[in-house]
Amino acid sequence: MNINAYSPQIIIGACVIILVFMLAIAWAVKRQRDRKRTQELRGHFGPEYDAALVHYGSRRRAEAALAGRVRRVEQFKLRSLSVTERNRLLTEWDSIQARFVDHPRGAVTEADELINSILQLGGYPGGTFQQMSADMSVHYPRMVDAYRRANAIMVRAGRNEASTEELRSAMILYRGLFEELVQTKTLEMPRAQAA
Repeated sequence: MNINAYSPQIIIGACVIILVFMLAIAWAVKRQRDRKRTQELRGHFGPEYDAALVHYGSRRRAEAALAGRVRRVEQFKLRSLSVTERNRLLTEWDSIQARFVDHPRGAVTEADELINSILQLGGYPGGTFQQMSADMSVHYPRMVDAYRRANAIMVRAGRNEASTEELRSAMILYRGLFEELVQTKTLEMPRAQAA
């Protein structure tokens, strides 16, 4: 039996082999791209990446949500705080901390409100706590857990269910957030010199 090199069976077979080979390459490229995206998101979001995995139940949905957060926040007109704003906020924070001794629940509520105000001054649009914490996670992924924990204590305090020790913990968490958002480390030296 003489097989012609141009017979339809050979051409179809060659096409199938080429198609399978191309699909394998496309699959390998997609897997590599997915791995790179996972590494980038995990590297950027840190513990927030793991929290999203737990919340959404799958890597694909968690990564889509995190990428959606990034796209949303890219639309904001974020800005740095002015020196005047920072100084006013430092004074306000000092007042809130001083009130903690006599009115811990009220001080924790005020600290939460101040953090929200700072975020809005910086260009975050506000909204529900869930939306604000998701938005904040894009630029402050390592601080968002502290924000959530402090807010949970503040909510419990509003129902009169938080102990004084929990309120103290919330104030410590809010202070860390405050320092990060206002970047007080750059202002500590001028404040010390002014005293």
